[in-house]
Amino acid sequence: MDLGIAGKRALVCASSKGLGLGCAQALAGVGVDLVMNARGADALEQAADRIRAEHGVQVQTVACDVTTTEGQAQVIEAAQGVDILVTNAGGPPPGMWSDWEREDFIKALDANMLTPIAFMKALLPGMMEKGWGRVVNITSQSVRAPIAVLGLSNAARTGLTGYVAGTARQVAPKGVTINNLLPGIHATDRADALDGGVAGQKGISLDEARAERAATIPARRYGTPREFGAACAFLCSQHAGFIVGQNILLDGGGTNLTM
Repeated sequence: MDLGIAGKRALVCASSKGLGLGCAQALAGVGVDLVMNARGADALEQAADRIRAEHGVQVQTVACDVTTTEGQAQVIEAAQGVDILVTNAGGPPPGMWSDWEREDFIKALDANMLTPIAFMKALLPGMMEKGWGRVVNITSQSVRAPIAVLGLSNAARTGLTGYVAGTARQVAPKGVTINNLLPGIHATDRADALDGGVAGQKGISLDEARAERAATIPARRYGTPREFGAACAFLCSQHAGFIVGQNILLDGGGTNLTM
């Protein structure tokens, strides 16, 4: 299927690896030029070089911490005029409700709620002026069904979901859509970290911890960054203009819901 977005330009955050990289690769594969961001300069440049070589698109990189005011300013300056925004950030650490103090919540909110909002506020006006734009926020299955040990993520990402619910309907008349992709377990560094924690607690191997968790997913496997990226690219396409303010699960059926 021709997604109709060749020649568009996208900002993809946290795109040196994992789901962000999967989205960047999928967009580049259909001819979208990129602004890629991540904290680690070396990994970011390596990822950008691979995408340039494989897809022949223009790729600009901005290595910085987007949870800081300075980092946000750098990325926003580089991304002026983009047609597509994909927000993404690693989740905060797991724990128990009694572990977290105010500073922990502020960090989670900065990364997983306030930074995506800052990017939307900065870049939506340009999309609205052109009469076309796409925003995809990578959130989590936990906004539909909370995960107890990920309380920081539950709180921050649900706050972003509430913001998007109203904002998406305000910008839709201008040809701009905002939607959220809710990943379940995918084969990324984040999954490795969580599985490693379980392995340590139970005294089992990492492979055994992965197998245990995969067995709880109806698809009986983890998702891949490639298939996640394909879903993101579709939401960014010309064909997705009537999808507004939605929260789309990509979890292999792991979230037990009727609707």
